[in-house]
Amino acid sequence: MSKLPKDRKFLDLSDYGRPVARWIANSFKNTSVTPVHVTWMFVVAGLIATYCILHGQYWAALFFLTLKSTLDAADGELSRVKNTPSYTGRYLDSVADIILNFIFLLAIWYVTQASFLMMLLAFIGIQLQGTLYNYYYVILRNQANGDTTSRIFEVEAPTALPGEKQSTVNLLFMMYNSLYIIFDKTIYYMDREAVNADHFPKSFMTILSTFGLGFQLLIMGVMLAIGWIEYIIPFFIIYSGLILIFIGLRKWNNRK
Repeated sequence: MSKLPKDRKFLDLSDYGRPVARWIANSFKNTSVTPVHVTWMFVVAGLIATYCILHGQYWAALFFLTLKSTLDAADGELSRVKNTPSYTGRYLDSVADIILNFIFLLAIWYVTQASFLMMLLAFIGIQLQGTLYNYYYVILRNQANGDTTSRIFEVEAPTALPGEKQSTVNLLFMMYNSLYIIFDKTIYYMDREAVNADHFPKSFMTILSTFGLGFQLLIMGVMLAIGWIEYIIPFFIIYSGLILIFIGLRKWNNRK
């Protein structure tokens, strides 16, 4: 099952690992492996990538960053092929993502001895980039009657789905909300009219997908591999300037 119907699909540049993710999901379809198990696999891949950064193994870091992105897609794919939608998996995935993002940048800061404030700004920038992309993508999915496990507004813990405990959903939602609420609210107030937008062109969503986490990690990994580690933190700070441009393009495209 795709997140979008066929006529609304766009080229998602951050989703380069999807073909392999589908293969992984189909390999686990008739096993006892659950989507949550795969989520923990991507956590391990991310921690190995961090170890590689700290020890100067930058090509290996590129491999494990892209493996992390692929497994990040595989948990959702496995949930779909097993028909086991889960808020537990949805929130655990997001909590793991934001923590790993901080750890990646912390490792780069440690190795390069960059300004800690600059590292924090890069982290904030990466999260705002991803939040803008997810904000528009979730709106599009809701408009197109696609996957609705993710919601436009995360106000309160949802009712647990079959096979998961409400207490677990509540705990993970609390963690998710505390980590993401500032980014969600910032992007929402920057473009609150987006929820009423009636058109998200495929070309626009494709370009915006460079803000997706998979593409962000690919950029980070490639810059590590080619010896540009010193430029990673400044790059993501500068790259965040495109947030205003994308919001402006969205408003221009939907002008009445």
